[in-house]
Amino acid sequence: MLERHLEHVHQLSRAVDTLDARTATLERDGRFAFQKIGLVRYNPFEETGGNQSFALALLDANDDGVVVSSLHARAGTRIYAKSLHAGRSDAALSEEESEALRLATDGRSGAERRPT
Repeated sequence: MLERHLEHVHQLSRAVDTLDARTATLERDGRFAFQKIGLVRYNPFEETGGNQSFALALLDANDDGVVVSSLHARAGTRIYAKSLHAGRSDAALSEEESEALRLATDGRSGAERRPT
């Protein structure tokens, strides 16, 4: 009976070691997943209705990621993307893109709607 119990303890110990390794991998890889989100919807042109344009910041744990912007007008929609490293962009950010980035880095993940 003691031998069976000891074998069971060894099996549990191996299972815990396996789970530790898997958890470490998930924690390491999870740092590169988008964790922080900032969304700003706005109306850049008076002739269009509603807040159909937006700036969306997507950041990982290191504040690396991207800002995606969409400008909606009657004639069409244009989409732009700017990469981010440590929360900074090499390209100039618009007011709305900067606001989306601020929302994401402040940890207030979610959406914010600005009035037209």
